Amino acid sequence: MLVLRNGKQQTGAKAARKVDASFAIHDFDGVVCLGGCFLTGPASAAPLENSRSGRFGSSILRFVSLFGRALGVSAFAAACVCGAASAETMSGALARAYSTNPDINQQRAAVRARDEGVPAAKAGWLPKASGTLSAGRQYSEASNVLGQGGTERYGGFPRGSSAQITQTLFDGMKTVNNVSQAESAVLQAREVMRQTEVTTLQAGATAYMDVLRDTAVVGLRLNNIKVLEVQLQQTRDRFQVGEVTRTDVAQSESSLATGKADYAVAQSALETAVANYRRQIGVPPRQLQPAQPIEKLLAHSLDGAIQIGIEENPAILGALHQVDAAQSAVKVAEAALLPTASVQGQVLQQNDVQGFPNYNQWNASIVGSINVPFYQGGAEYAGVRQAKEVLGQARLAVDSQRIAVRAAIATAWGRLQSARASIIAFQAAVKAAEVALNGVREEAKVGQRTTLDVLNAQQVLLNARVQLVTAQRDRVVYSYDVFAAEGRLTAEGLGLGVIAYDPNIHFEQTKNRFIGLDTPDGR
Repeated sequence: MLVLRNGKQQTGAKAARKVDASFAIHDFDGVVCLGGCFLTGPASAAPLENSRSGRFGSSILRFVSLFGRALGVSAFAAACVCGAASAETMSGALARAYSTNPDINQQRAAVRARDEGVPAAKAGWLPKASGTLSAGRQYSEASNVLGQGGTERYGGFPRGSSAQITQTLFDGMKTVNNVSQAESAVLQAREVMRQTEVTTLQAGATAYMDVLRDTAVVGLRLNNIKVLEVQLQQTRDRFQVGEVTRTDVAQSESSLATGKADYAVAQSALETAVANYRRQIGVPPRQLQPAQPIEKLLAHSLDGAIQIGIEENPAILGALHQVDAAQSAVKVAEAALLPTASVQGQVLQQNDVQGFPNYNQWNASIVGSINVPFYQGGAEYAGVRQAKEVLGQARLAVDSQRIAVRAAIATAWGRLQSARASIIAFQAAVKAAEVALNGVREEAKVGQRTTLDVLNAQQVLLNARVQLVTAQRDRVVYSYDVFAAEGRLTAEGLGLGVIAYDPNIHFEQTKNRFIGLDTPDGR
């Protein structure tokens, strides 16, 4: 089993004992949970007396004592280790993910790139200026075609320069709508960024709880192996003195082999959880502290949660901004059918025009023009129709997102309620299984139960504890799922205490910047 602590790897039973303590979780309603805190009962079993065999009685007593020590992990020790200064909390892990996760950072870069679309669109309001320089050598020769004159030869160095400036006066409202479309695209990109933040924090919370759950399960499976090894040795000892049959030994061997296989599966699941944690948070898990569900941050009812989700979920808000952008795109396409007006000024200076020495020319002009489109083959009409279809598609996408958000909230809400009920049920199941196991052992002392009955009772208790651990993990994860579906699982919504990324800073720096190659951060 792989356990990460202070950057080092530990294996075996020693690692498992440390895992049980350092990854402990305490229940949020006053009931102990992950990390073995709830694993009590068998250790307090009464001493065995008046058994058919003193050897059998002492063996069972040793088994009970070992079982209690193996599964009864101290809640006090877990709390002490979890309180260490180097321990990681859920808030700290999510704050780290918010600041360093590459998925969030690349989306922030995408928003900054989209900001540049606004000054690009505003360029339609500004004048366009250009200049031209030309120079060259020219040689000419001319003769009288009637043969009455001589041949004229001359050469020159024609050169010239010109400057031109053009200002659009009216473009059919194309620039206005281009700017509106670009601004809507910026707002839509921000909602995509917020959705990425929600998704990343949700995945980070899930990874955090997966490590806690799988670590606790590994500890349970490892402890179960220790118990089964003792059980097998005791069964073999009893077989040597004729108290049990070879069948009892085979049953114990089978249970131990199954326990080892379950332990290997649990190890694999833990390693996967650790890898996913590192992917989401950026560092390997070290001494994860208990985590609590965030039910206090949620709406008080399913209908309230759905209403919040409809109003605040970034997927819906992003789709609405996409509708705004599509509406502006329709108006941009319609601008191709409207007249345009512009004015152009030009200054021209030429020397040795057409190669004639000392033949210079200077010209200045201001020209206004109006262009009225009548028919250009129908492409502009097709563009308008296409833009309207895209607008219709965007509106349907909003309806689709609302349905998806409603379903996501209802699903997460139902899972959360199920997890809460499951915790209560599995807590009762654990207590009942403990009582049943003690009873089976007592009955086995007087020959009313077999070794298989004891093994089955142990397995039932182990399964109940694993299920309880899973349900407690699910309660935390599903509370984050509901908050995410509402669209409020953000650094601000969780109160992570980090400096929130403000996309408006870059937007204000660039929205009216019409010259310069470097970005605001100096690149």
